[in-house]
Amino acid sequence: MLKYTNIAIIASFFCLWLNSFFPKDIQILIGFSFIFTFGILHGANDLLLITNTRDSENTLSFKKILLYYILVVLSGLLLFYLIPIVALLLFILVSAFHFGDQQGLYFDFKVSKYLLIFYPFIYGIVILFLLFFFHATEVEEIISEIIRFELPYYYINEIFITSAFLFITMSSYFYWKFESIREKIRVELFFLLVFGIIFKTSSLIWGFAIYFIIWHSIPSILDQIKFIYGSFSFSYFISYCKNAFAYWLASLIGIGLLYFLFRDKEIFNAIFFSFLAAITFPHVLVILKMMHQKDSKIA
Repeated sequence: MLKYTNIAIIASFFCLWLNSFFPKDIQILIGFSFIFTFGILHGANDLLLITNTRDSENTLSFKKILLYYILVVLSGLLLFYLIPIVALLLFILVSAFHFGDQQGLYFDFKVSKYLLIFYPFIYGIVILFLLFFFHATEVEEIISEIIRFELPYYYINEIFITSAFLFITMSSYFYWKFESIREKIRVELFFLLVFGIIFKTSSLIWGFAIYFIIWHSIPSILDQIKFIYGSFSFSYFISYCKNAFAYWLASLIGIGLLYFLFRDKEIFNAIFFSFLAAITFPHVLVILKMMHQKDSKIA
């Protein structure tokens, strides 16, 4: 059986091949369709994950957990409304660590724990700003709508170059120092090349959808199913979807209401991405708790 990463590479280049058959508007429609399905689905079982972590047993009721989760989402939305530049910065930082962590860049050897945390974080920054780098004009427009003032595009280039330099420097050091992770570093550098080809040859939304669904959401769903049920099977996947349905539907209704209220206004993109960011904040915390629990079980 092929490893998932091999399937992901084939699927990614198949999506790039499809890219040549669809105009940009259709690409955006299909891209958002995947984000609204698998993308939102991979965060829709957060409450079930919380109740399956060791430190949540017999401590908080389901209603309290749900209330806290909703409060975090609403706080994220409020922060985007009151101080959008701070909220956007937090969103980028949190998402970067989440993306880098999902790639499996967490090691256990004798270096500073802060360095081990920083490594997946800087990898996530490289992935995000690699996408932004190839679509700087579009990203600048969206960011300007969110923070309500114009952001010079050269900031994107500078952040990408700086983060790439740091990541390559750290990777070179780890590669030289620790033989056990050399294969992993070679694989991840190859994946970065694949991501670069994807982002360069596709539109912003299409490229993001390919990465977000194939390389982030689906692997996350597989990890979550194995954590919740102990292994992966199609029947477990169906159970996972049934458990997630209510929260997935609630998220779609929320997005639908935003579109209905603001579809004719220039701020819709800002509000839409702010909503996605707000539901990302608690999700990242839940996945970190899940990974800590899984690592504890392995240990």
